[in-house]
Amino acid sequence: MKTTKQTYTGRKLHQEDCPQKAAAEQRGYAGVPVSVRIAEHNDIITDLPADSLLKRILSRDNLNGAYKKVKSNRGAGGVDKMSVDELLPYLREHRVDLLQQIRDGHYKPNPVRRVEIPKEEKGKFWKLGIPTAVDRVIQQAIAQVLTPIYEPQFSDSNFGFRPRRGAHDALKQCRKYANEGYVYVVDMDLEKFFDTVCQSKLIEVLSRTIKDGRVLSLIHKYLNAGIIRQGVFERSQQGVPQGGPLSPLLSNIMLNELDKELEKRGHKFVRYADDCMILCKSKRSAERTLTHIIPFIEGKLFLKVNREKTSVAHISRVKYLGYGFYRYKGECRFKVHKKSQKKMMNRLREITQRSKAISKEERPRILKRFIKGWVNYFKLADMKGLLRTVDEWLRRKIRAIYWKQWKKVKTRYRMIRQYNVPEWKVHELANCRKGPWRAALMLNSILTNKEIARQGYITLSSYYEQNCEN
Repeated sequence: MKTTKQTYTGRKLHQEDCPQKAAAEQRGYAGVPVSVRIAEHNDIITDLPADSLLKRILSRDNLNGAYKKVKSNRGAGGVDKMSVDELLPYLREHRVDLLQQIRDGHYKPNPVRRVEIPKEEKGKFWKLGIPTAVDRVIQQAIAQVLTPIYEPQFSDSNFGFRPRRGAHDALKQCRKYANEGYVYVVDMDLEKFFDTVCQSKLIEVLSRTIKDGRVLSLIHKYLNAGIIRQGVFERSQQGVPQGGPLSPLLSNIMLNELDKELEKRGHKFVRYADDCMILCKSKRSAERTLTHIIPFIEGKLFLKVNREKTSVAHISRVKYLGYGFYRYKGECRFKVHKKSQKKMMNRLREITQRSKAISKEERPRILKRFIKGWVNYFKLADMKGLLRTVDEWLRRKIRAIYWKQWKKVKTRYRMIRQYNVPEWKVHELANCRKGPWRAALMLNSILTNKEIARQGYITLSSYYEQNCEN
């Protein structure tokens, strides 16, 4: 990938920001006489003028809805550092010029800001591209119009980034197939999918449905807008920047080609974003399926299959969307995969790290947010025993935090006396020379489970039993 430093000549950016060159126009799509829209009952209608799609994208109601969505999602600023709080005044001042530039085909999106988030594997990162707030509104407006057009085209086996569908639905479909005897899995890994999508192939797929050339051109400009990494501009001649409102829809449109091919071949499969599992009744059948589908993925879609991570295995040995599978009384059931357990424990360690400067009021709030999110996601799994074990460990960590905070003997003496402990016991505990982790065991009778809950802490078990258990 070539990198070049350039000087910005468009809308004013901050000093450290860097611009992009204009993306190539897709002139070949102009003048096609029909467009596509969705009627009230999801019927596809193709009797509209070609330019009506852009009109719908730029309509006042659609743009207002896009602004409200971006505003509610908040999110970090792009290369121009504009926050969502600054967005409304800017749009009020520049709305007319902005819309005219889009209609005329002269609008040039800003490059995305590269953000790298560490993966579980050491030295590997999720590469996100954060668009500017203005570009997020435009992308959201495009997505709001295109989503109902493409929804009827998508497979029932596609559960990622779709209305009224989610990871739990994908997992339940996996369980359904497994209970029907499809227990051997082609666990497919597409290597760096978002970074390697062939843009010309994606535009070709889009052009089958989108007949408004200006919309295709605008989407292509977003794909080609470039990346700012540490102040240096990089061209983006392949891939779909992951991080904007439009990228999930574009990835679904691209991978819908794979879905249709799998359906044509009669395969049982489940896909969530670029995580795809093909389920078969025998290992030999799964191996044949893998051998035959790779040429289509690499030769027709121009995507790369990661052969090191793609495998054929029994469903009980597979991790999918953080879950594992096991068989109990002849039925496929869910569990929390070991890697997900490890990730959860690492996050709890981080939150309860004794040396971390977090106030006693803020720590329970952070812990509560994490526990609620984690339990709500993994609530399909059988995990009562796991949660009880983790809770015992977590309460000990919390007691160790209190012990660390009571650094001096006189502080321990004063704090322990508040719990109506006999004087001899107060003296013994206050003068204990054990470290926080070992001393935490001695605090069970003082900082009881009930007292810890009174301090604002919740446990995984209690939240699971109150909100998630069937």
